[in-house]
Amino acid sequence: MKLVDVIAAVLLIIGGLNWGLVGIFEFDLVATIFGGADSALARLIYTVVGVCAVYQMIQFKGIQSRWSSTSA
Repeated sequence: MKLVDVIAAVLLIIGGLNWGLVGIFEFDLVATIFGGADSALARLIYTVVGVCAVYQMIQFKGIQSRWSSTSA
């Protein structure tokens, strides 16, 4: 499960940076790379980032306990 936690965290960081670019510079990097905000691929990226946010929210306590254990 730690791999899923890391993937979700990385995608949330990417999503957060994209929203920062939108807020500060009015520049949507995901839309630029994937052909506009309404393109199927950009919408898929936005959806995956949203799913990762929901996963992190629901699994918050479980993630904390998995990462604070001392097992290798």
